[in-house]
Amino acid sequence: MRRNILHDGSGQLTYEIREIVAFANQIQELGVPITWENIGDPIKKGEKLPQWIKDIIIDLVEDDSSYSYSTTQGNPETRQFLADIVNQRGGCQISSDEIIFFNGLGDAVGKIFGYLKREARVIGPSPAYSTHSSAEAAHSGYKHLTYKLDPDNNWMPDIEDLRNKVKYNDSIAGMLIINPDNPTGAVYPKEILKEMVDIAREHRLFMICDEIYANIIYNGSDTASLSEVIGDVPGMALRGISKEYPWPGARCGWIEVFNQDKYPAFKTYIKTLINAKMLEVSSTNLPQLSIPRVMGDPRYKKHLERRKEMFSQRAEEAYQIFSKVDGVQVIKPQGAFYMTVLFDEDVLNDQQFLQIDNSRIRELVEKNVLDVTLDKRFVYYLLGATGICVVPLSGFASNKNGFRLTLLENEDKTRTETWNIIAGNIERYLSS
Repeated sequence: MRRNILHDGSGQLTYEIREIVAFANQIQELGVPITWENIGDPIKKGEKLPQWIKDIIIDLVEDDSSYSYSTTQGNPETRQFLADIVNQRGGCQISSDEIIFFNGLGDAVGKIFGYLKREARVIGPSPAYSTHSSAEAAHSGYKHLTYKLDPDNNWMPDIEDLRNKVKYNDSIAGMLIINPDNPTGAVYPKEILKEMVDIAREHRLFMICDEIYANIIYNGSDTASLSEVIGDVPGMALRGISKEYPWPGARCGWIEVFNQDKYPAFKTYIKTLINAKMLEVSSTNLPQLSIPRVMGDPRYKKHLERRKEMFSQRAEEAYQIFSKVDGVQVIKPQGAFYMTVLFDEDVLNDQQFLQIDNSRIRELVEKNVLDVTLDKRFVYYLLGATGICVVPLSGFASNKNGFRLTLLENEDKTRTETWNIIAGNIERYLSS
């Protein structure tokens, strides 16, 4: 072409969680049924939306006003409902004008990073959720900047690593937190969150906290929402209904904006996000309209508690299975519905394999593991040998070898069998 049309950051747009699907589909076409452990969709794994929530949605479907546009920032009554929830927590107080709806948090993340100045970097955790790390890297044109999560300290942020990286890199303008964390299932205590806020305050950063799993915490952790600890630091929390109702197909998420008057540049930045949303007119209306009715229903609290207990039991079950496997390290999840299995240092090499009887599948796997990370090599062999699709940890902006699985399978027997098959194949792979 007469001009280069590629954005400088186009090569940074990777999403291993879905990219591995392309390889899994090739395995499936060769006759192997796939067990999808790669993506956090509770509905796909058999969870049913409670009938009373469905009834609310059905009533909205019958209401003609559900089919109209919402206002640019979202339905006013819903935004006021959510602002009231934030204010009831204590801490930073906001108005309904500081709630902005998006078509899912993927839409929000794209705009949050896409409308930052290219030289303004946001440091985030490693391992990192791919949507954040790819979007931040793409906006800058460079690899995502990260601070370490420490598996030897329950996947807690390495505060000194974060502090030093912020101190000695003045391109860092923002700090990203994911709490509860994806992919590790860690939940950050309030004191750690306060330390991170202090770093942001000292270096005049803004904060982003992905809280999509905030109502899936099952350890009684002394954690907090960003609004409760942020004080006078500018920032935003990201929330939605996809994991919570759960209704992932609704594509309905929002951001809660804090202290936008602290710095004129941050206020202008938030206005830019609203203007960007204005160009799209608005986000989908019907899911927004459901929020006050569902979350305001007295049955909702019991619904959340039931799910917390369900995931707590599954986390314990997964931990009991994988903690007995030599050569890996597992930390029991405390929130969300994922667990990371971390390979010990130096147990992986590029000669290991799993027996695959089907020659066409074996050849396909061997061709695709020639130049990949060691954890991805294991994941591909696992797919070829068993049809189980997990996500390599290297796909989460991490230099550690491991993989992420979900706690979502609703059939108890299938779930236990899947985890035991993975555990057995780790042992076979490491001894090959």
